[in-house]
Amino acid sequence: MLNWKLLFLAIGLSFALALPAGAQSETIVVETPWARATPPGARTAAGYLAIRNTGAEPDRLVAAASPRAERVELHEMTIADGVARMRPLPDGVAVAPGDAVVLEPGGMHLMFRSLDEAFAAGQTVPVTLSFEKAGEKRVALPVVPIGAGPPGGHRGAGHGASHEAGHDARR
Repeated sequence: MLNWKLLFLAIGLSFALALPAGAQSETIVVETPWARATPPGARTAAGYLAIRNTGAEPDRLVAAASPRAERVELHEMTIADGVARMRPLPDGVAVAPGDAVVLEPGGMHLMFRSLDEAFAAGQTVPVTLSFEKAGEKRVALPVVPIGAGPPGGHRGAGHGASHEAGHDARR
């Protein structure tokens, strides 16, 4: 005699195992994406967002890409002795389980290199974020005026005040 419960359980399990990595659950959530407008002729720009890991496993943002730039790099800005330093993050950005990481002015950010054209307020910039385990996430960054903060005044992922050292998009 055929056991229907076991048959349905086996079928369901086979579908779950056939899903690509990262498709079984949405553990990475991208919040408050945004970018600032750039002056005419700018060749670089910065993008910001918060990444929340709702899963039980660590993950890592390892790359980003956009049709608006020749390349998008993961960067960090630090200030030491009054001097701002920008450095790439070749190992990406780790996001611990149950934690959130905020990419914001004066800290970690997406660095858009060799723009197709300046970012203008009111536009959106499409970006594909690549995670080690969650795979690709497509997001749109609304562009706010030069010098403005994130849309709606949010600081991303419920964290406190951001670093306001800013980012000179002309670098």
